Amino acid sequence: MKKPAKEIKKGDKIKISGVSFVVENVEISDVGKQGTKKVRIEAKSESGEKIIIIRPEEYPFEKE
Repeated sequence: MKKPAKEIKKGDKIKISGVSFVVENVEISDVGKQGTKKVRIEAKSESGEKIIIIRPEEYPFEKE
């Protein structure tokens, strides 16, 4: 099921490039030069890999 980045919450499971991640933190910025808000998502995989993703608020993520 696809879900926009702005609706992702802490504790949600998302899939990126076939790898499952658990969201640890979500921050939403103010409107920038491009006219959209940006969402910063910190996530951790089951193997312990941490990633930080910054995407526009309407970017679709695959939610588990």
